[in-house]
Amino acid sequence: MIINKGTLILGALIGAGIGVLLAPEKGKITRDKLKKEGKEIKDQITEDFKEVKEDVSKAAQSGKDKFKEDMKDFASKASYKTEEAITFLEKQLAKLKEKNKTLQQTS
Repeated sequence: MIINKGTLILGALIGAGIGVLLAPEKGKITRDKLKKEGKEIKDQITEDFKEVKEDVSKAAQSGKDKFKEDMKDFASKASYKTEEAITFLEKQLAKLKEKNKTLQQTS
């Protein structure tokens, strides 16, 4: 999108330059037209930059939202894996307790 707008602006500037060289009108009229075209080009560039800024802001927000969602998914998966690890450790601890009981002497 940015490349197309840049190409359009470059084309307008080249067209204005050629128009000056081939202008059949008096210098004052040509200068007034160039001022008007220059203002229109400036306004268009300003508008294009606003659009680009909005697009970048939207992309950043979208990325931020995606990141938050990915973090929630990661936390959920990590929680399940943690639960599995705790269960495994509890089973191992229970086995150790049983082995330890056999080693203890009853008085």
